[in-house]
Amino acid sequence: MRKIRQSRKLQHVRYDVRGPILVEAQRLEAEGHRILKLNIGNPAPFGFDAPEAIVADIVHHLPEAQGYSDSQGIYPARTAVAQYYQERGLRDVSVEDVFIGNGVSELISMVLQAFVDDGNEILVPAPDYPLWTGAVTLSGGTPVHYRCDENAAWAPDLADIESKITENTHAIVIINPNNPTGAVYSAETVQGLVDIARRHDLVVMADEIYEKILYENAVHHHAATYAGDDVLCLTFSGLSKAYRVCGYRAGWVMISGPTELAEDFLEGLTLIANMRMCANVPAQHAIQTALGGYQSIEELVIPGGRFYEQTMLADRLLNQIPGVSSVRPRGALYCFPRLDPGVYPIDDDEAFVIDLLRAKRILVTHGTGFNWFAPDHFRLVALPDVAVLEEAIGRIADFLATRR
Repeated sequence: MRKIRQSRKLQHVRYDVRGPILVEAQRLEAEGHRILKLNIGNPAPFGFDAPEAIVADIVHHLPEAQGYSDSQGIYPARTAVAQYYQERGLRDVSVEDVFIGNGVSELISMVLQAFVDDGNEILVPAPDYPLWTGAVTLSGGTPVHYRCDENAAWAPDLADIESKITENTHAIVIINPNNPTGAVYSAETVQGLVDIARRHDLVVMADEIYEKILYENAVHHHAATYAGDDVLCLTFSGLSKAYRVCGYRAGWVMISGPTELAEDFLEGLTLIANMRMCANVPAQHAIQTALGGYQSIEELVIPGGRFYEQTMLADRLLNQIPGVSSVRPRGALYCFPRLDPGVYPIDDDEAFVIDLLRAKRILVTHGTGFNWFAPDHFRLVALPDVAVLEEAIGRIADFLATRR
């Protein structure tokens, strides 16, 4: 019998957050070692429970959630999402402009399948959430990475973006607040990004899943509010992070701007939504309660709150390690520290984090796994409580002392 091989479409697709580093962690676990996994922003294992009202609402609606829903999502969920954006100045958004999906990750893949033709170029930030790069590639497109400037608090380099636009460029991805850097873009930066899209007739794809996780008076600016009625903007968000329900898989994409020019694309997106039947129906019932109810996330992001205290502690401890520098996160759940190449001459950062894993039983993700240009960064998830974080970063410091 012939060998069964993976599709050639996967030849250049990577998702290193769960790649070889996780395989090695699982091997060590099978040997009986306890691994502290700081590679994925999954709040549940670190004691962050879903708000009780969300759980209760899902349980209450389970009897009526046994069949398929409308492929775009149940009406109350889409209404809640539409109203959420209407209250933020996007008054023309309607229920028909909202698609519910099994988390933002599914919707990214669906949108790109409906949008990208072979050879289309999509501008993606570097560093990025690697699903964007992988999904563009899997859809037949070419991800073109634009630089975010570490020396400017990880703001996108607008001149670099302009220099990378060609006749094949069709869209620009904006991740704000940013994963993995924790950057929160200023109004001027968001305006500048949308203006580039306007000048070059690009679609804006705004990944805003961390929009409610903001620190120290940071303000999130929705790209859609700057896109107006002449730039098509697809805004992705959901419940996973702010409401601590990653496993429920409840997200949405909201389409705004000149939708009359996008009827063919939207027909394709609807076709793909129909093909997967519908999103997880029980979790859809959580959306209205989440968006309209008490916002418990606000307790976590202020001084004294766990998200805030842990993220700031991680940043502070990382910066105390010789040869390590970390830009203070203003949002999200991560630190993305730099290892000075003059102190730590690393040629292969994946091998570096595997060495750290084997030596100290701590799993982080290497910077090139987020499509950063050099092997001199890693991402650390700041979700463990203070005592565990202190211990973990202490172990990282001990490991780095052997590499200086």
